[in-house]
Amino acid sequence: MKPVRLTMAPCRLHFASPVWYALLVSAMYLALLNQRFWREALALCWRGNAADLPFLLALFLLLLAGFSGALLLLPGRRLMHVASGMLFPLGAMAAYTADSYGLPVDAGMVRSLAHATRGEAGALLGPRLLLYALLLGVLPLFVVGSSRIAPLPLRQHLRHRLLFCGAALALAVLLTTAFAARFQALLRSPAPYLLVPAAALQGAARYVASDLASWRPDGEAMPADPPQRLPPAPGSRPLVVFLVVGETARHASFQLGGYDRPTNPLLSGMPGVHYFSNVTSCGTTTAVSLPCMFSPLGREDYTVAGARALPNALEQLAAAGVRVAWRANNAGSAGISARLPTVAFRAFLPDAALCDAAACLDEAMLAGLEQALAGVDRDSLFGFHQMGSHGPDYFRRYPAAAQRFSPACRRQELADCSAEEIRNAYDNTIVYTDRFLAAQIALLENRSDRFDSALLYVSDHGESLGEDGVFLHGAPYAAAPQEQKRIPLLLWMSDGYRKRMGIAGDCLARRLDQPLSHDNLYHTLLGMMATRDRHYHAGMDLLAGCRVSD
Repeated sequence: MKPVRLTMAPCRLHFASPVWYALLVSAMYLALLNQRFWREALALCWRGNAADLPFLLALFLLLLAGFSGALLLLPGRRLMHVASGMLFPLGAMAAYTADSYGLPVDAGMVRSLAHATRGEAGALLGPRLLLYALLLGVLPLFVVGSSRIAPLPLRQHLRHRLLFCGAALALAVLLTTAFAARFQALLRSPAPYLLVPAAALQGAARYVASDLASWRPDGEAMPADPPQRLPPAPGSRPLVVFLVVGETARHASFQLGGYDRPTNPLLSGMPGVHYFSNVTSCGTTTAVSLPCMFSPLGREDYTVAGARALPNALEQLAAAGVRVAWRANNAGSAGISARLPTVAFRAFLPDAALCDAAACLDEAMLAGLEQALAGVDRDSLFGFHQMGSHGPDYFRRYPAAAQRFSPACRRQELADCSAEEIRNAYDNTIVYTDRFLAAQIALLENRSDRFDSALLYVSDHGESLGEDGVFLHGAPYAAAPQEQKRIPLLLWMSDGYRKRMGIAGDCLARRLDQPLSHDNLYHTLLGMMATRDRHYHAGMDLLAGCRVSD
């Protein structure tokens, strides 16, 4: 193979073989787009002595050979040329999330971005992202655009590619054998998820594959799975349950869970509130966690196709005769309420103080709720999907009156704020959620003479606030930190509800520290509304073991 040669007019790079072009572009990927990957790899593999250098060199050579070999699998010159160039804008976005927040672009992240609202996407826009897009996404395209691969006969093209791929495979076997233990340790770390653009391409491919597998024609009926209601005692009052789906709230920042700051000043002094302190989420993004938590499948068996093929818990309750109404201050409901009545709460707002053109504060969902409760004449479930603690613009999630901790970060880019400012802004969102939940409980208590009521609150996933250099959420579940997976879950019951359901308070107190997860939600919701179907398992219902009648 002849090497690359640079001509001065008109300043173009001419490659005598596609192999040299693939090597140059792959080297650019590794050098320009993988700052966070190399930082993680160095932290894991570099102990400060010269003996570590051979492994780091081996890692670079292995990745260079792998990226180049993947490009050379693309047939023809033009396809390889165009595809390799398109990876720079994609890689720039992936590099931005990795460098700024320590997050990779995997299938869950791609799904989350695909379902993001304009406001959520706009929150990520800023000077830093634009700088990444320009320097890492656009400028490299000038190198790609000025490159020319010499036309070769097909046989020669194949020979060059096969020789390189064969040599790359042999090199890979040699290097992985020589440094087997170190490569295994690296594979068990978060570093591979941060490799750009490989991880982003894999995530996008998995997202597309899962959506294709779960595609259903419009109007196709859900499978028949009739639920049944348990007969109420004669003269029973209606059951009313408030289900609040929190957004991006983490257990680590809840005073009720042992946090050393007063983030739950109202709920912590309220009788009848039970906080479950050992609960994990199904995913680390709303687009994954929300359909998963309402599905009977559970996290281990959850797939997009499987969940879409079954009615979710809310649909089963509606089919059983429960009146279900959904209020969403978060557009990312991942389809769980698509076949349910939704409440346009903005129409009930007395003024626009709680909303602007972009979003509403969560208290806006309380508009018209008293009137709705006054009209309850049968068992009802009211669902609320919060905007909660969604970042990075935490300061937009609470009013000034709810700010308890200062100084709070009031910038869109977290890199412009100190660790203390970020923590204060986030904790203020939890204080506001505390106020929101306390207001809902007060509404239910005021109607305790008309119906038996309960409130169940659970977050969709947690959030990283800079621990180990990671921010926000969306890390691959296997490598995600506990801050993104451990979530708050709390339950409040009126005296009437507790007595009607035969809930023993001392039993519930003993269960507060037991391991629970989103897998329990489907069964708990059905149990709370005295409903059963073929998927219901009493062992997964967090209240079943404490019902005296059970």
